[in-house]
Amino acid sequence: MTETLLDVRGLHAGYEGVAVVRDLTMHVNAGEIVALLGANGAGKTTTLRTISGLVDRYGGEVTVLGGPVPKLRRAYEVARRGMAHVPEGRGVLAELTVRENLFLAKRRGEVDYDHALDYFPALGKLIDRQAALLSGGEQQMLVVARAILGDPKLLVIDELSLGLAPIVVAELIPIVRRFVEETGAGALLVEQYAEMALTHSDRAYVLRHGDLVLEGTAADLLADRSRLDAAYLGGGETE
Repeated sequence: MTETLLDVRGLHAGYEGVAVVRDLTMHVNAGEIVALLGANGAGKTTTLRTISGLVDRYGGEVTVLGGPVPKLRRAYEVARRGMAHVPEGRGVLAELTVRENLFLAKRRGEVDYDHALDYFPALGKLIDRQAALLSGGEQQMLVVARAILGDPKLLVIDELSLGLAPIVVAELIPIVRRFVEETGAGALLVEQYAEMALTHSDRAYVLRHGDLVLEGTAADLLADRSRLDAAYLGGGETE
């Protein structure tokens, strides 16, 4: 039986009493990539931050790796269960080297730098370079490599493509697929570039203004672009 790593039921979440996401139900199973799609302001980042315990929920239930999301200021409990969250905007420590950034993934024992470089060999020649001197694509490689070094069971990535050329993103997303296939982990991938994300995903959910307006297999959504466009833009039928 397939293990469910993330189970969201009827989620309402937001800021200062205002719900940004409303009645969201979704799940991620082991061994699959799920894309969470939508235009800017759709509620994608709020959803991820709620899953990670960084934003309080007003209603609904969120189960991550067998347990409920704890109250605010205890988000580390979710990480300890085996979830890694790559936030929007990369989050490298600019003054540290690539090696030092990767060292931060250490939980116990020695850091297996070769494991990270196997997925991102381009970082090998940059291992002692200050992170501030890396290109945007190299910085994104670094934060994903750091997450992978933690051996997560659930990998959550917010806007992998942010500020990057499509050709760079086209190299990064298949690495997430490889990680999922080799480890049996699950991944939730937030993206604006729908076609690129769907090409490497198993299933997808589409948000518009905080509401779930479309869901299905990635193959089905790619095959019916008019329905997907309607979900993004708000025109036509999406049901």
